[in-house]
Amino acid sequence: MVINSQFLDTDTIRKDFPILQRLVHGDKPLVYLDNAATSQSPQQVIDSIVEYYSLHNANVHRGIHVLAEEATALYEGGRDKVAAFINAPREEVVFTKNSSEALNLVANVLGWAGEPYGIRPGDEIVISEMEHHSNIVPWQLTAERIGAKLRWFGITDEGRLDLSNLDEVINERTKVVSLVHISNILGTVNPVETIVKRAHEVGALVVLDASQSAPHLPLDVQALGADFVAFTGHKMLGPTGVGVLWGRRDLLEELPPFLGGGEMIQTVTMEKSTYAGLPHKFEAGTPPIAEVIALGAAVDYLNGIGMENVAAHEHAITEYALKRLQEVEDLRIIGPATNQDRGAAISFTLGDIHPHDVGQVLDEHGIAVRVGHHCARPVCVRFGIPATTRASFYLYSTPAEVDALVEGLDQVKRFFGV
Repeated sequence: MVINSQFLDTDTIRKDFPILQRLVHGDKPLVYLDNAATSQSPQQVIDSIVEYYSLHNANVHRGIHVLAEEATALYEGGRDKVAAFINAPREEVVFTKNSSEALNLVANVLGWAGEPYGIRPGDEIVISEMEHHSNIVPWQLTAERIGAKLRWFGITDEGRLDLSNLDEVINERTKVVSLVHISNILGTVNPVETIVKRAHEVGALVVLDASQSAPHLPLDVQALGADFVAFTGHKMLGPTGVGVLWGRRDLLEELPPFLGGGEMIQTVTMEKSTYAGLPHKFEAGTPPIAEVIALGAAVDYLNGIGMENVAAHEHAITEYALKRLQEVEDLRIIGPATNQDRGAAISFTLGDIHPHDVGQVLDEHGIAVRVGHHCARPVCVRFGIPATTRASFYLYSTPAEVDALVEGLDQVKRFFGV
């Protein structure tokens, strides 16, 4: 069944990814279905890192020699590319080391800030039961430290957000609503517009974890309407070690810095320091220079393909995968079982076989999936399961890889005598 050539030439695309040509366990072709954890990088991204360290390696911003000027131009060029990719002014793009750091930044500075944005005792912070731990723990820490109250939306049996009590959960005491755009475990695409509208009605700020959406569909931060958006490079063809926080300029200017050190200062005396302008106020110390340059190369690659094409391809692959997986006896999909308003990550259980055992047998056949609670343990508790097996797809995924997964699950069942 050919379903992807209408949108993407995956045969050509896969040639750009050296790791996809690997054999594992001796002679098994690699079937990489762990993209929600980390995507693979094309040769163009790898080359950008090699070129930087080979020809331009220097610290940025402060040097006047040729290497420093080249490194600065490349680093700030990466910022320009990311800003254009999400439709944002460049001064609103802050580099972090990952989404977790970006979310921690927001949770902490809102706890430190004065009026009108600072979180105070008795204020309420709203999250959801389907959040990644990176969008739970920082808010728990802030709430505990300040004396604020943490509230959350539940999950329906179908794996959607339960918004039946929307106006009760988001109320006049709500200061912040922090929500995942697309669930990393359920694949659910959340109704951001509805939640943003309600949050802004009561004067609350909205933080969006776009770790699973920025790599997979066109992301326009102006259209989303959130006040902060976080995502990470290693899930969108880029390297590890670089993430992005976008924030509204008026908010970033008003909020205190997260980390202190070099680069984020304007003037330092023994008595007091003043801070640099945006975005450098939030980028203390030597930044992830090579990583930002490589993230810019990843953005170039995605732009060359077209995010609309990426999204359409993944929609087709996910629809095919849902159909094939539902043919597997005793397989239970955890999350939406239809392809409406869902992303390209599918979590499932297979009878009474523990997901870790499923993953190990699949690996022996060259199929790389993720097993566990995917840093979303409350979801597993909600559905009464210890863990799930998760297959997640990207622009280079093919129907043949879905078929290999289904055949691999048959091997799992044979191995365990099911």
